[in-house]
Amino acid sequence: MNQFIQTVSQQKGKIVQAIFEHLSMSLLALLIAVLIAIPLAILVAHRKRAAGALLQITGVFQTIPSLAILGLLIPFVGIGVIPTIIALIVYALLPIFQNTYVGLSEIDPALLEAADAFGMKRYQRLIRVELPLALPVIISGVRTALVFIIGTATLGGLIGAGGLGTFILSGLTNYNYNLVLIGALGSALLAIVFSSLLGYLSKRRPRIAIGILVLLAVGIGGVNFAQSGVFDSSSKTKETVIISGKLGTEPNILDNIYADLIKSYRPNIKVSLKENLGNTTFLFSALKDGKIDLYPEFTGTVLESLVKTPKSISGKDLSAQETYDHAKNLLNRQFGMTYAKPSEFQDTYAIAVKRDFAKKYHLKTIADLSKVEGVAKVAFDAEFMARSDGFLGLKSTYDLNFSKVSTVDNSLAYPAINSGKADIIDVYSTDSGIKRYGLTVLEDNKHLFPKYQAAPLMKKSFADKHSDIVTILNKLNGKLTDEQMREMNYQVDVKHKTAEKVALDFLKSEKLIK
Repeated sequence: MNQFIQTVSQQKGKIVQAIFEHLSMSLLALLIAVLIAIPLAILVAHRKRAAGALLQITGVFQTIPSLAILGLLIPFVGIGVIPTIIALIVYALLPIFQNTYVGLSEIDPALLEAADAFGMKRYQRLIRVELPLALPVIISGVRTALVFIIGTATLGGLIGAGGLGTFILSGLTNYNYNLVLIGALGSALLAIVFSSLLGYLSKRRPRIAIGILVLLAVGIGGVNFAQSGVFDSSSKTKETVIISGKLGTEPNILDNIYADLIKSYRPNIKVSLKENLGNTTFLFSALKDGKIDLYPEFTGTVLESLVKTPKSISGKDLSAQETYDHAKNLLNRQFGMTYAKPSEFQDTYAIAVKRDFAKKYHLKTIADLSKVEGVAKVAFDAEFMARSDGFLGLKSTYDLNFSKVSTVDNSLAYPAINSGKADIIDVYSTDSGIKRYGLTVLEDNKHLFPKYQAAPLMKKSFADKHSDIVTILNKLNGKLTDEQMREMNYQVDVKHKTAEKVALDFLKSEKLIK
């Protein structure tokens, strides 16, 4: 409990900012959903066939996984707040539309006949009779939608939208469950508070309720707008460079190293960090679309997943330098992108097991896993499962066919193997979890996994325009050994130091900044 309170105290500034980001997205999405769903329900309230079709459509929207919606939207609207709000609107439509339709269609026909007898026109009957009678049911649907939206908005953290989801993602990737608790509790409390507020306002006079909601929305939006730095006169004169990174401790540390280097040597440039943006596909799409300026990418990942690799080099055991050179050349030719120079450490894929499991079955190499194909519980990351230098490569290169394979996010793989729910997992060779959980890394005796060196990836147009930034980032060439990277990961994951502090301490220890 003391650790949790200490974490809240350390993060209080970020928590307040995240709350307003979360509320701004949620309330804007709710408002738009209300403006779409309620008029539609009014139009079809007395048309059963049309209403049934719309209920089916909005019901189908509810069944689409939220991650799939975000992934489908990124090519069209990029990353950040906009795709998140669109996804939230999609999820909010069903309860609002359904409750509005039910509330209007189930009004006693005698009351409607009475209204007609008084000579009311259709719009007068709607405003004075139907909507007031249906209002309790409509409000119930809006409250349900609000709870859905606030809960689902946490996924916005995956694509750089901010909000309380950033704490959940950061906590999972850094094994800091106090951060997870902050995000989860914060989201739950917001849902309870605002659902209760809507319930309270539904019992007040409409003008008072609408006035309070407008003031609340303007206040939350205004605070979030101010937090965005739009009123910061100094930021208007500065050029902004957006640095992003994948989910995980190591990308967070590299992001901060890049940011601190640039800020130290070019204080006239504003550096914006969008950490934990997702997997390789999300980041690469964001870079192509110009939503970010650079992010750390591994040379092996480029050759295996991002570019079309010529047959002349495909499957060859390339040196680290050859891997970098080929990756840089192919990126330039195929995507108009380029690399800064790489750091020294090699963070390749590896296969790990518990020491007692390795001892029991005499496992030393990946090839030895053929002994346990039928009994081992395997848990691999989703990206690893789909890669030719991952699970697909294990099957083709090592002829391995496990009978029990499940897909688990990388941040949950270590707890799974530690608790005995998995026997074999994929890891990165600089992961702190190898040391923390006492794992044995099996030798890649058939050289499946290519060389993986991290280097800043950017568009060539950005590099040409900002040659000074490329020169600054090149100071990391030959720096950052395997042991240093593993220790920094350990400091964040196990000692719960922040990635910002660990990155800054490294740069100072290497005399790269003062």
